[in-house]
Amino acid sequence: MASLAKYIRLALGAWALALMITVSVPSIAQQVNPTASAVKEQQLLQEFNRIQGRVSIPDQRSGVLEQPAGREWREFRNVTLRWIGGVAILGMLVALVAFYLIRGMVRLQAGRSGRTIVRFGAFERFAHWMTATCFIILAISGLNITFGRPLLLPLIGHEAFSEWSQWAKYAHNYLSFPFTIGVMLIFLMWLGGNIPNKVDVEWIKRGGGIVGHDHPPAYRFNAGQKAVYWIVVIGGAAVAITGYELMFPFYLSGIEGMQTAAVVHAIVAVLFVAVMLAHIYIGTIGMQGAFEAMGSGIVDVNWAKEHHSLWLEEEETRAAAKDARSKPAATAAE
Repeated sequence: MASLAKYIRLALGAWALALMITVSVPSIAQQVNPTASAVKEQQLLQEFNRIQGRVSIPDQRSGVLEQPAGREWREFRNVTLRWIGGVAILGMLVALVAFYLIRGMVRLQAGRSGRTIVRFGAFERFAHWMTATCFIILAISGLNITFGRPLLLPLIGHEAFSEWSQWAKYAHNYLSFPFTIGVMLIFLMWLGGNIPNKVDVEWIKRGGGIVGHDHPPAYRFNAGQKAVYWIVVIGGAAVAITGYELMFPFYLSGIEGMQTAAVVHAIVAVLFVAVMLAHIYIGTIGMQGAFEAMGSGIVDVNWAKEHHSLWLEEEETRAAAKDARSKPAATAAE
């Protein structure tokens, strides 16, 4: 009897094992069919180490915690972006320092005349400084995301870095809105004066008054300023669109689209910072009298004659015509 019971248990165990294999094999086959016609090696690699769970919110895509493309994005953020940003920003700083040591400040050759002319109105300067202030804070807080951990964290410690990064993130998110408004205002205010023309070609050929001591004619905005204008408009639009896509996840695209937006946002942003360093240089220590244009809005006539002679002629012609129209009325009043 004992032997019979033993054989029965063995038979039942074998039958149960066979049943489990029969049920599990079709299940595995339904997930991945390892035949040449159904799956390729690349498809298997794409799903390797994919971590996906369940979420209670309507968008189930947020349940993907890790995916192959995410590792590529992490490599870009931690390695490639740091090289791009470091080369662009540090390279620009080195170039500006070298240029200043060689060329020095571009000074007024004729000196100051004592007469002034209005270059930018109050609203224009408000829009410029609002955008510029927001940009500086956005740049600092954004660079903290890329370079803060390897550079700043060892200097100030974990607690201080955590507190700083939290407030930097708040500033980055909320100041994006006035920055976007400022870019839109700049686009609308100065579009008419920033259309390229033949005068810009000649300005570039003659070095724009920066290289050498020549002062080629220019209208209200020269070719260099027009280039900055379009970089601000196009670059500002690019970082704004991609930034809002990241601020409001899954509204415009899935995870892959957001990763692409993060790459575009980061690359455009670091190049934007590098260009603005050159813009700040010219507007401060690079050119005598340039800061006054956006500081007080008033520039010396000799400065306008050397750097924007065609614009000065237009303003003087307009002022003369206005005086001519007002003189008959004044004579009649006498």
